[in-house]
Amino acid sequence: MEYRIEKDSLGQVKVPANALWGAQTQRAIENFPISGLKQYRAFVWSMAVIKRAAAEVNRDLGLLDAKLTDAIVQSAQEVIDNKWEAQFVVDPIQAGAGTSHNMNVNEVIANRANQILGYPIDDAKKPVNPNDHVNMAQSTNDTIPTAIRLGCLWRLDGLLRALDSLADALDDKARVFDDIVKSGRTHLQDAVPVRMGQEFGAYAQAVRNDRERIATAGDRLRRLGIGGTATGTGLNAHPEYHQRMIKRINELTNLNVRSSGNLFESMQSLADAADFSAAMNTLAITLTRIANDFRLLASGPTTGLAEILLPAVQPGSSIMPGKVNPVLPEMLNMACYQVMGNHQTIALAAAAGQLELNVMMPIIAYNLFQTMDILINAVNAFTTKCVVGIEANRERAEEWLAKSTVLVTALNPVIGYLKAAEVSKEAMARNVSIRQVVLEKGLLSEDQLDKILDVRAMTEGGIKGVGGSG
Repeated sequence: MEYRIEKDSLGQVKVPANALWGAQTQRAIENFPISGLKQYRAFVWSMAVIKRAAAEVNRDLGLLDAKLTDAIVQSAQEVIDNKWEAQFVVDPIQAGAGTSHNMNVNEVIANRANQILGYPIDDAKKPVNPNDHVNMAQSTNDTIPTAIRLGCLWRLDGLLRALDSLADALDDKARVFDDIVKSGRTHLQDAVPVRMGQEFGAYAQAVRNDRERIATAGDRLRRLGIGGTATGTGLNAHPEYHQRMIKRINELTNLNVRSSGNLFESMQSLADAADFSAAMNTLAITLTRIANDFRLLASGPTTGLAEILLPAVQPGSSIMPGKVNPVLPEMLNMACYQVMGNHQTIALAAAAGQLELNVMMPIIAYNLFQTMDILINAVNAFTTKCVVGIEANRERAEEWLAKSTVLVTALNPVIGYLKAAEVSKEAMARNVSIRQVVLEKGLLSEDQLDKILDVRAMTEGGIKGVGGSG
């Protein structure tokens, strides 16, 4: 491999000849060969937005030469447009705070800007400096937390759309399945009847509740502390820089960001990121529960519940011909477990902030962006490849309900709990219906039983067979 020589404050470094990065990025490559993972595009995009906005604001404040600004803006926009993806090479597990990632972005944008100005990448006289110009009025300590917020907001609409689609698909099934009365189950034991539509409607509402939680937590990410520089004091930044940066970032992104109101807090605390992660973690809890229910309801098909039929999307076994597994719910479970693990990492890292800075920001960023990618992709796949194709097995659902002795619960207000319990035990012991035992004992007439044991009416609440009710 051919190399060129780059310099930083520690001395000379060999850098691959054609690489746009420089000395500090190269040191990070050599120092942190940890995971082999790459930064998510959201993190690169958000940093490039900050660099472009900063160059334009500093130019307007009379601090940065217009010619250099134009080159930096063009270079940063190329990064925003994902032209130089291969140049962002620092492992997510890196030096604290994210200095390596910040310098990776600074160096790539600076060297590309120099090329735009007509200077070879190895020219010692190249005019754009990654620290003095691209990083002007900035510190890792205010750019990285700002980039975390912007990167999450950049993907937020995609996540919310995915959840809307899932909730809509569940609502559609709730309507289609609403006339199917089946056995409810609590403690995994038979319970009073429910409509299958009620089950699916509850799933839809749970997803909408989590969507609201995520949107609310996402709104708090709109509070930016850019301009606090190293510790929140704003040292080396123009007094107008912070507000101008908020305005320019909004113009570039339409993300409706605003000032945090306290630049010190913005660097000390990653609570907003942890809160956003917690909202996504709650969604993962909900999705896990729904996926597990689908696996139970589709179990069998001959020896399980088999009340719903999931789409057959691939063969389920390498040895058992014809076997089809609930692969989409299984996938969703795995995705959710990864999200839960990510949240644990984020929570611990957010708690590790000390004094004026949280140095664990790189791993918080990586896990947040991974969580968003996983949830968006997993939810979309689960919706389109599973939920929209679910069919109800009406015959099996009604068969299970017909065998349920828990229907006796509706008799409680008429014959009393103890008498109803005796009826239930006898029906189970003799393997006959509740109706047969009640009629044999002369406890109620057929007309009374028809009214009380109307399973559809049981799903709508109230007291059956007492006075004029039911």
